[in-house]
Amino acid sequence: MKHSSTILETELAIIQAPMAGVQDAKLAIAVSNAGGLGSLPAGMLTLTSLRQELRTLRSGTAKPYNVNFFCHRSPPIDSQIEARWQELLKPYYQELEIDVSRNSSGSTRAPFDHDMADVLEEFRPLVVSFHFGLPDPELLQRLRAWKPLILSSATTVDEALWLEAHGASAIIAQGLEAGGHRGHFLSHDLSRQMNTFPLVRQIAEKVKLPIIAAGGIAETSGIATALELGCAAVQLGTVYLLCPEAKTSNVHRMALQSHEQKPTEITNLFSGGAARGVLNRLMREIGPMNSLAPPFPLASAAISPLRAKAEGLHSGDFSPLWSGTNNSKCRDIPAGKLTRELMDLNFRLGTSHK
Repeated sequence: MKHSSTILETELAIIQAPMAGVQDAKLAIAVSNAGGLGSLPAGMLTLTSLRQELRTLRSGTAKPYNVNFFCHRSPPIDSQIEARWQELLKPYYQELEIDVSRNSSGSTRAPFDHDMADVLEEFRPLVVSFHFGLPDPELLQRLRAWKPLILSSATTVDEALWLEAHGASAIIAQGLEAGGHRGHFLSHDLSRQMNTFPLVRQIAEKVKLPIIAAGGIAETSGIATALELGCAAVQLGTVYLLCPEAKTSNVHRMALQSHEQKPTEITNLFSGGAARGVLNRLMREIGPMNSLAPPFPLASAAISPLRAKAEGLHSGDFSPLWSGTNNSKCRDIPAGKLTRELMDLNFRLGTSHK
């Protein structure tokens, strides 16, 4: 596999995972300026806010950064599925005195399209990454105009092979320990997915592209293990959630700062897509995976009023508290300092890691 300095053009082999909903350009700037690769999640941004965030990024750092997009297929809204989902949630609406008739359908998560490509082309970032596969070939061809590094997540060997065959420059091996949404796109069968390091080993046997390890890595020892396995870099997300540059909500921060054990589960309750977060009341009471949840990303519409009302009462009972399994390593320190401390001097690019 290629040496990471040849693909990321960064001093450190660390990518800050794009985390939609809990960060903006501020976190990405801090990580990039510290020598890692900062990432901007764009999947929940409007075109206007995307352009503004990219302007902020460009003015805040002269170093490489990554812009991340979703590339899912938006499902049609099914009124019967929505009605069954709202009926399941009805006791919670009544408890919190929410008028369900005012609830709106839809989602703020949009897949990458030509309008987004128009905005992106104005800034031409060095790295563009995707979740849920890759966009259509026509869109990929537009990106190739400025020859960015194109990354996407694979949760299985089959997905890694598909990404290699369809134009990815490098593969993010997303293990089951990773927080947030699973990047699977060929199969939704979670039993086919595995932990990070076994996944890295199996992908490395089959593909020639550089591999980036993601999932459960939150300290120097985990980074060292990934690099020793031949990974080009590591992608870390959960460990940054308590940094002052992150926009993590108060209830999310409280959950991560709790001295009690913070177990996580993969759940489809908050968006319809499988994603790992801290176990909370809703996940316990109706099960972390529920067949009545509408498909991604439509489940969030009915959850949103519950989340807003509960968070106003300082409760995370109905909030997506995204987190990887190794959440005890989160630290409330500046993101730049955390990035440099995570990457031990012995593993700086161009020194002992060859």
